[in-house]
Amino acid sequence: MGVSITMDIRSIKTVCVTSVLLTGFFIAGCGEPGRTGKGPLAFEADLGPTIESLAEVFSPELILVEGYGVVAGLNGTGSAECPPQIRTYLEQYILRQLPESKINVEKFISSRDTAIVLVHGLIPATASKNQYFDVRVAALPGTQTTSLAGGWLYGAELKTAGSFGITTKVLATAKGPVFIDTISASGTDKKVGYVLAGGTVLDDYKVWLVLRRPDYRTAGRIRDRLNARWDGMAKAVNEWQIELKVPAKYREQKQRFVSIVKATYLSETREITRERIKTFVRKLAASKDKEQSEIALEAIGNESISKLPALFNSSNEEVRLRAGRCMLNLGSDAGLMVLRQIALDKTSTYRIDALESITLGARRNDAARISQRLLRDEDFAIRLAAYEQLRKLDDIAVTQTLIARNFYLEEIAQAEHTTIFVSRSGQPRIVLFGAPISCQRNIFVESADGNITINAPAGQKYVSIMRKHPKRPSVIVQLKSTFELGDIIRTLCEEPLKKAEEGHLGLGVSYADMIALLKRMCDKGTVRAEFRAGPLPKME
Repeated sequence: MGVSITMDIRSIKTVCVTSVLLTGFFIAGCGEPGRTGKGPLAFEADLGPTIESLAEVFSPELILVEGYGVVAGLNGTGSAECPPQIRTYLEQYILRQLPESKINVEKFISSRDTAIVLVHGLIPATASKNQYFDVRVAALPGTQTTSLAGGWLYGAELKTAGSFGITTKVLATAKGPVFIDTISASGTDKKVGYVLAGGTVLDDYKVWLVLRRPDYRTAGRIRDRLNARWDGMAKAVNEWQIELKVPAKYREQKQRFVSIVKATYLSETREITRERIKTFVRKLAASKDKEQSEIALEAIGNESISKLPALFNSSNEEVRLRAGRCMLNLGSDAGLMVLRQIALDKTSTYRIDALESITLGARRNDAARISQRLLRDEDFAIRLAAYEQLRKLDDIAVTQTLIARNFYLEEIAQAEHTTIFVSRSGQPRIVLFGAPISCQRNIFVESADGNITINAPAGQKYVSIMRKHPKRPSVIVQLKSTFELGDIIRTLCEEPLKKAEEGHLGLGVSYADMIALLKRMCDKGTVRAEFRAGPLPKME
């Protein structure tokens, strides 16, 4: 017929097992694999074959997930409308989650105090089990829901987008308070909001190698080569597939780890290793693709350390940064000295890169000292980066208090520049740089809807905080606070105490309403501090 139907059995097997692996990523909850072909490193023929030249590397990309859930606590702004298929699913899901509850599920879903929402989010490419991510919630189109403000998303199952109604694995769950941004210059759609850090990943991140030519011996050599560098991280499942675990050292740099695996050479001798180091040191100094050279040198390992200091005197700051980072990741404190110089150099464009590299690679105390010093920097972006690094290190410079199980109030005493930072993506938190921050005397601030009032006439020794009852506007609850901003936030946002409970009495104000009030207080001069808001979640 002009077309041969005879194929090499091994080729057929390779195609089949690769297809099985691809399918397995969806079934196992790892998402669609990011397939990488042969890169430039694979063509360094005179330097020997890299793992990337012998195997395809499969790792999870960003995964778009979605599902349906119920937002409750809406005080009449929800809707009883719900498509039959979604209603049936939600009724079964709620009963499954609350098997002992006497809740009337049909009545709960049909209440005007609840709304059915579409939930979607992006699982990060480097996700680990139990990692959090932001999710977006939106009222179903065509329903009478007018606002999700003040609502709480009850548990929702998230699957690969477009798979609702299909028997596929749940990749993540989502729940938490709905955040609706009201401080942006653009208009606010109250039928759409976010649950900040509300999604939870259910599966661990994994990397797979699939040999281009299945062979037990080659699979064993690759396994042994990787285990010699990172003990017990590689497992040859069969003659074509190797499963990798990300070492603890690269827990926060998983994509970098994948790049290092791809750049690792299968065999090594003293002579060829010296030649490889010489080649990539030269390329790091002179080529445009410096990332490739840095990764290659880190993949070679400790043998690179003795040659990297030659790059510390380079006039190119990027070269110094990459050489220092590579050395620090390989365990040499000489790299810390270079990165510290860059982080403290106010004229450098690589300060944040250097600071992040220090936190990831240096000893905890060294990293903390540098970040603490940068809390006093004139550039807010540097102060914010220093705070983020200290937060990762769980350093005592950042005092953290969980407010009403909804957000963190974090206070930093060392900062010389008074700033209020509020997050609008990731974990919700209010950060007071220069704490304690005190309000000015003679205060009068109202929320945009008039439901919350903060008042302290001239001469009054305390701040009166009043809030109208959310369901009975004629009832006004009033509490007292000191003039310290942290105390005002706690008084506004802590949950109201029930009978026989002890603790800090609060008015239950939401995180979204609190940060809007903080902006008003700064704008009116009630608080002499710069107000800064982080970016909204990226859902594209």
